[in-house]
Amino acid sequence: MAPITVREFRERAEEFLATNADRKPPRESFVWGEGADDPALFEETDREAEKLALEAACGWRAKRFQAGFGYITGKEIFGGAGLTKAHETAYEIAESRYRIPDQSFFTIGLGMVAPTIAAHATPTAAADLLPKMYRGEILGAQLFSEPSAGSDLASLQMKAEKDGDEWVVSGQKVWTSGAHYSHIGEVICRTDPTLPKHRGLTGFIVDLTDAAVEIRPLRQMTGGANFNEVFFNELRVPDHMRLGEVNDGWRVALTTLMNERAAIGSGGRAGSSVFSKLSAMAKHYGVSDDHCIRQELADLYIRGKVLKMNNQRAMAKIKAGELPGAEMSGAKLALTDMMRRSSALASSILGAKLVADTGEWGTFSWSSYVNGVPGMSIAGGTDEVLRNIIGERVLGLPKEPGIDTTSPVSELRVGTQRSV
Repeated sequence: MAPITVREFRERAEEFLATNADRKPPRESFVWGEGADDPALFEETDREAEKLALEAACGWRAKRFQAGFGYITGKEIFGGAGLTKAHETAYEIAESRYRIPDQSFFTIGLGMVAPTIAAHATPTAAADLLPKMYRGEILGAQLFSEPSAGSDLASLQMKAEKDGDEWVVSGQKVWTSGAHYSHIGEVICRTDPTLPKHRGLTGFIVDLTDAAVEIRPLRQMTGGANFNEVFFNELRVPDHMRLGEVNDGWRVALTTLMNERAAIGSGGRAGSSVFSKLSAMAKHYGVSDDHCIRQELADLYIRGKVLKMNNQRAMAKIKAGELPGAEMSGAKLALTDMMRRSSALASSILGAKLVADTGEWGTFSWSSYVNGVPGMSIAGGTDEVLRNIIGERVLGLPKEPGIDTTSPVSELRVGTQRSV
């Protein structure tokens, strides 16, 4: 049987979408005063609304999977269609023209965790988890950061000790997005403290619904609670849920981190949306002819175009079967810088309207965006760490001084969970 062409696949996708979803109206320019005025970086719906949205999202994933569009590039043994990235892109373009339930619940699970499972999990775990993830039956979270191991991730202290055919996991993770609605999580644990910090790490897929796992929400200054701290109290994990080889967890983590930065750094569409709103804001308040405002808007527009082109280059690399590298660190750094500039421009135009909730459209609602921007310079790698990566791997500069990468972790004074 001849493989389906991209054109034939696109036609099938259009037929499926036309039958199961409503087509969006033609895109129109943003008009100040019309539609939603909330440019928040983080979804901050209440738990009941979030539950309903999640049910709708999972329902759509199941329908899409059943029709053969759920795991387009995946291997057939894992429930995939075994097609190319070009087929997947054709479907995504077609789907973007239709109104479907919010799919952001799957950004981490399918964009970061699933590729790591496909690359490093045992055949048993991959065959069990991947179809369920792409069908929307289970959602995944990424649990890397700890109270004293964020930017310096290799200093993490959460431990996993071998006990027969199982591992006993104890410790704490923090800043975990979506843990409260996820079923499984990817964790990196310390399995051998006698080795240097980048060694002695091992990755696992853990059950977040187990009674040995406690999930607590973290309230943000924006008022929402998108992040969580997660406590593991001697959670038992079967060895077949291990990712990669024992003590080779840093390689596993890098796979996930590169995909994470690719996902965060590809925010060109969101950036263009904010630019449109800022342009309309400047016109509405009569400052669009101000030379300084015009310069800032032009600068944002150019940066957005450059970011988009950089992302296209990175996606081409992924299509060629290569892992995204330091260029995604640059993309993520550029995106947060653009957000910071957008935040400053909105503050400059709105002035006191930004902090006074008068009910006026498109004013106080921007405070959520302004308050959320600092968090983006931390999520997915801090600006400082990303600059170090670019300096060392792209520019060939000396490594950061004072970082001990050779001594056993047990001899280093790092973390809050180290035994004394």
